[in-house]
Amino acid sequence: MTAVGAGPYPSQWRFDSGRVCLDLVATAREADRRAGGTEPLADAGGLGRWLVGAGLVPAGTPLNGVDSTWVAGFVELRECIDRLVRTGPEEGRADDALETLNARAQGAPPGIRAVKDGRGTLVRALCAAPECAALLAVVARDAVELLTDPVARSRLRQCEGDNCRRVYLDTSRGRRRRWCSSEVCGNRERVARHRRKTSVKES
Repeated sequence: MTAVGAGPYPSQWRFDSGRVCLDLVATAREADRRAGGTEPLADAGGLGRWLVGAGLVPAGTPLNGVDSTWVAGFVELRECIDRLVRTGPEEGRADDALETLNARAQGAPPGIRAVKDGRGTLVRALCAAPECAALLAVVARDAVELLTDPVARSRLRQCEGDNCRRVYLDTSRGRRRRWCSSEVCGNRERVARHRRKTSVKES
């Protein structure tokens, strides 16, 4: 894969938002309230790893064509989805974002087929080399489906973690989920709460 940058970002992305379009929004530096630094998707191999982790391309798919133009396309779509999710498509200032989203969603998603792997098990493969526009269409269509589904939109939440502004889909029983990830932000909150209790006892 073509390296399009370098930065202090983890090699593994998190996919706990409940929708692939929200997982894309979560790739922004601001999602974890990072200060400065390079664009996370432009980290060496960053976008490629995200595409595989999000299930947009099967593992092992050659991604030699991924370059800065791909990153620019996904960053643009990410910003549009972020604006529409946080402000609502009814807001006038979101019109440009909605226009871009709809334009991306018009593209055809990549064709897929079932092939046998080395053990004879059927696995998913793309019919042709992955194209940026086709993969953007998958994410854009997911965002369109989310934004036009009143029930799904009512379940959108922003993580309550102190250092997190990720948006996720709350499908928990009772709709009481507070964090994008109980293992990450939830655990941080529990650790912080324990430290506060310990410091009070010691004082």
